[in-house]
Amino acid sequence: MQKWIQRLANASAVGMFLILIMGALVTKTESGRGCGDDWPLCNGKFVPAYTISSFIEYSHRAVVGVVTLLLVLVTLLVFLYIRRKDARWYAVGSVALTLAQAVMGALAVVWPQSSAVLALHFGLSLLAFAFSLLLALSFTSWGDYAGPSPLGARFRGFIWLVLIYTYCVVYIGAFVRHTVSSGGCTGWPLCNGEWIPEMTGATGIVFAHRIAAALLLVVIVILAALARKQYAAHRKLVLGSIWALAFVILQVFSGALVTWSLGNELAYLLTGMIHAVIIACLFGCLSYLGVLTLYSRKG
Repeated sequence: MQKWIQRLANASAVGMFLILIMGALVTKTESGRGCGDDWPLCNGKFVPAYTISSFIEYSHRAVVGVVTLLLVLVTLLVFLYIRRKDARWYAVGSVALTLAQAVMGALAVVWPQSSAVLALHFGLSLLAFAFSLLLALSFTSWGDYAGPSPLGARFRGFIWLVLIYTYCVVYIGAFVRHTVSSGGCTGWPLCNGEWIPEMTGATGIVFAHRIAAALLLVVIVILAALARKQYAAHRKLVLGSIWALAFVILQVFSGALVTWSLGNELAYLLTGMIHAVIIACLFGCLSYLGVLTLYSRKG
C-alpha cells in the first residue's frame, strides 16, 4: 500500500507543479477573465465556447479540481496507513493551501481583487507545491532528515530567514505580473539605460524586484558557502544549498531573458513560464532545507 501512496503523492506533487505553471500562464496571457465573472461555470456554461482565454482559464480550473481530489485521497490514505507525523502535516497542508488558493481564485473571478491581493494567489500555490513536494520526498531517502551533527541555532535561523525572504521576492514578482509592470524597465542589467532609474510607477515596481532578486542571490551564495564550510558532512544540506544556488542563478538570468524578450509576444510568454518554473524549484529546495533545520533541532 505504501508504494501506491508514494505514487499518488508523486502524482500530487507533479499536479501542484502543473497548477503553478498554468496559473502563471493565466496571468501572462491575461486569461483570468476568460470565463467572465462566472464560477464554477465558464460564461454560464459547463462546457464553454472555445476561445483561447476561456480554454486557458477553464483548463486551469479543471486541473485544480482534479489535483485537489487527488490530494484529499492521498491525505486519507496517509492517515490510514502512514504513521509518520510529518507526512500527515505535509498532506493536510497541501490540501488546505490548495483549497485556499482555489477559493481565492474563485473570489477573484466573482469579485475582482486588487493586484496586491491577486499576487498572494501565486504565493499560496507555491506553498501548496512545497508541501506536496515534501510529502513526496518523505517516502524517499530524502525523507530521512537525520544528520551527523546538530546545526547551529544561527545557521538554522539564517535558513528560515532566506526562505521567508525568498517568499517575499516571489510576491514582488507576482505583483509585477499582476500590475503588468514588466515593461517598466527596458534593458538588463540597466533599467531604461540607468543604474538607478526614477522610482515611480511600473519602473519603480520592476526595479524593486530586481534589487530584491539581486540581494536574494547574495544571501543564497552565503548560505551555500556556509553549508559547505561548516557542515560539509551534512550531505543533504550541502546538496540542497548547492541546488538552491544553481536555481537562483538560473532565476536571475531567466529574469534577464524576460526583459530581453519584451516586444516578442511568444518569447515573452515562454521566458515568463521558465521564470515561474525555476522559482518553484528554488522555493522547493529552500523548503526542504527548512525542514532539515527542524529535525536538526529535535536531534
